[in-house]
Amino acid sequence: MRHRKAGRALRRTSEQKLALMRNLASSLIEHGAIETTEAKAKELRPFVEKLITKARSGTLHDRRLAVRHVQKRDTADKLFQELGPKFAKRNGGYTRILKTGHRKGDGAEMARIELVGE
Repeated sequence: MRHRKAGRALRRTSEQKLALMRNLASSLIEHGAIETTEAKAKELRPFVEKLITKARSGTLHDRRLAVRHVQKRDTADKLFQELGPKFAKRNGGYTRILKTGHRKGDGAEMARIELVGE
């Protein structure tokens, strides 16, 4: 039974899911928008929003916590130098998910997740 189990497993172990979220988050921060399956996008949203919230304060401790997940130096710099100040006055809701239809190969629901431009 799955009682009180929040989130989606995405048919992966917890380590694989964490690696997937880290890679998707890095790509989203680098490019500003990515296209993935709807389920992955919905799982990615709170993961990325927590990173951006850490980047808003910009303390050394928050940077160390965020660098656990965003392991590329230039991506972490972009997160703290560009995205943190950009969303400084915004109280959450840093991302937007737009449904884009079905994938041709297997019919999976696809979605575009992007950072909200203010």
